[in-house]
Amino acid sequence: MKNNHVNHLFELTFATLLISTSGVLGKYIDMPTEVTVWWRSALALIVLFIYCKYKKVNLKIYSKKDFLTFIISAFFMGGHWISYFYALKLSNVALGMLSLFTFPIIIALLEPLFVKVKFDPIHIVLGALVLLGLYILSPEFNLENTQVKGVLLGLLSAFCYAIRTLILKQQVSKYDGTALMLYQIVIVTIVLAPVMFLMDTSNIKTQYPFVILLAVITTAIGHTLFIKSLNYFKVSTASIISSTQPVFGILLAYIFLNEIPTLNTYIGGSLIIATVLIESFRSKKNAI
Repeated sequence: MKNNHVNHLFELTFATLLISTSGVLGKYIDMPTEVTVWWRSALALIVLFIYCKYKKVNLKIYSKKDFLTFIISAFFMGGHWISYFYALKLSNVALGMLSLFTFPIIIALLEPLFVKVKFDPIHIVLGALVLLGLYILSPEFNLENTQVKGVLLGLLSAFCYAIRTLILKQQVSKYDGTALMLYQIVIVTIVLAPVMFLMDTSNIKTQYPFVILLAVITTAIGHTLFIKSLNYFKVSTASIISSTQPVFGILLAYIFLNEIPTLNTYIGGSLIIATVLIESFRSKKNAI
């Protein structure tokens, strides 16, 4: 298994790149947030269901307890998506992603409470380095109401994402990662269905290309690869490695939204990448 560590690390980094497209797409798509999330879930559901049938992935749920776990994790995932997209709308891609990426610290603190792993103090140190990198990476912080709300919603999104990831970690040994993602988006699609009748959905006609990218690239492929990576890495390890998302996200925002990075972006980004490299080498020794 250790011989495949580089491949697993590459897959996790690739998943991180794909997931980071959520920042630009979430900011750019011109629809109510809940409607965007519904379309994201519904279209990803179709893609993943076809994939599961083609690959003959076992979709059987083994117990009522597991089913309840999937429902709970789906609610946290839906909360993560909705609060994150609101954070992007209220602030910008950089600030939204930076506030979200406090989640590795949350996971490092909570992981021993969810799974049988020994608390590793080094994760607090690495998490603090990531937080310092994110702080430096952050553009000039303006304490206007919308930006404060954006940061708070980003932190709420981080908490939801951390809890959802920790819950799923307990299931990756029993269920295929694609199946786990499929279960969640089915539940999110059902729960958010009423918004299609209560909110304005007319813009979907012009937003289809971007919603499809969000559903297929970001969700169906990116999130599924990330879940599968939990088979090979501890949650805290995977989360710290995926902290390169803000770097990717800010770069994409610069290319597609003309959000220009500052010198702090390069300094903070370098610190984050250095932290990721440290954890990558450490995780090789502890690969499952």
